[in-house]
Amino acid sequence: MSDSAPLHAVSPVDGRYRRHTAPLAPYFSEAGLIQYRVRVEVEYLIALHAVGLPQLPALTEAQVEGLRRIYVDFGSADAQAVKDIEKTTNHDVKAVEYFIKDKLTPLGLEDRAEFVHFGLTSQDVNNTAIPLSMAEATADVLLPALQAVRDDLAGLAEQWKDVPMLARTHGQPASPVTLGKEFAVFVERLDHAVAQFEAVPFAAKFGGATGGFNAHHVAYPDTDWHAFADRFVSEELGLHRSHPTTQIEHYDYLAAWCDALQRIHTILIDLDRDVWHYISLDYFKQKVVEGEVGSSAMPHKVNPIDFENSEGNLGVANALLGHLARKLPISRLQRDLTDSTVLRNVGVPVGHSLIALNALRKGLGKLLLNEARLHADLEAQWAVVAEAIQTVLRREGVEKPYELLKALTRGKAGIDAASIAEFIAGLPVSDAIKAELSAITPHNYIGTPG
Repeated sequence: MSDSAPLHAVSPVDGRYRRHTAPLAPYFSEAGLIQYRVRVEVEYLIALHAVGLPQLPALTEAQVEGLRRIYVDFGSADAQAVKDIEKTTNHDVKAVEYFIKDKLTPLGLEDRAEFVHFGLTSQDVNNTAIPLSMAEATADVLLPALQAVRDDLAGLAEQWKDVPMLARTHGQPASPVTLGKEFAVFVERLDHAVAQFEAVPFAAKFGGATGGFNAHHVAYPDTDWHAFADRFVSEELGLHRSHPTTQIEHYDYLAAWCDALQRIHTILIDLDRDVWHYISLDYFKQKVVEGEVGSSAMPHKVNPIDFENSEGNLGVANALLGHLARKLPISRLQRDLTDSTVLRNVGVPVGHSLIALNALRKGLGKLLLNEARLHADLEAQWAVVAEAIQTVLRREGVEKPYELLKALTRGKAGIDAASIAEFIAGLPVSDAIKAELSAITPHNYIGTPG
């Protein structure tokens, strides 16, 4: 893609946000898909030579290396060559087959040409190439990006672990917490969600036109083709082989992958909205970047745009992931073509995810704690110690302490340190208990956040 190409892209994933999504191109672009198809076909041809078929004598190490170089050295010119063949075949996988056959002569393997794509249907290639690309994109790009966000959050949780903050339940003042604990909540949630995400296998279909190795069996009935496929898919490609299947992969695991990623995104949307609210409460200022403009009309504005960008892109990603999860496991009888066009979009939600993760990290990096504002909010809400006082009074056997504190505080304005001190002074408890109660403030009533 030329430097000006993003200006003409229809999707912002490949346009405005290309700088964020470029790492995904080797996995999810058209060229990337073609390369993965070539890789599967080449590895399949190599694996066939190990079966002991009389027409396929053992390959030398140099021949194996030469075959693998077809996909290892695969570049833009090769991808274009495949697309040029496709103009004639009008079939993308058949074009890959012809491309590989053309590469065999320089290797002295032209007599093996008819064993390229031997007995396979297109989905034996697509349903291995795509999960392979997804597995590697997840490991190489997506999981490191998620880990970076998690580590940023863990760092902030540690940095702010002793900073008291007024909590809000139902949007109303509630028992204080620490700011660090609130960030640690998201770390814990992400850890569990990412673990579930990583546990989903990347499944592949490999079994011939309708899943029964019909063509393979009729040509070589003494070969255990299912055992071959199990070894090939698991050992050579590192995938989980689904069996039995129709012409296509079930996509149940792929749907689970989409669902698991959606849960991660939902947690991050929750984070985006919480931090947005903290900024609106002035708990955080934001670092001002020289030259940036917050509003075209209001010069003073420093908007929480990074968290808004993150939330928006996570929402788009989840909409697409939801469609993939609902649509792909459904196919008419042994196969219809709806999965093919839908699967071409599998990289798009990952692109939006990456955009969102980068925006979130940028936003977190610009946060400046306004501790004075947190302190002022706590000082203005002495009513929140009512829970503490009534609980100690319960311990001491005072009659109806909840009702006493309710009458003092519920719906009342102007509850301050003096109001609480006056109330404590009139309680029927010992001076020691009064001293214990008087030591409780909105600033230290934070429980055990760790």
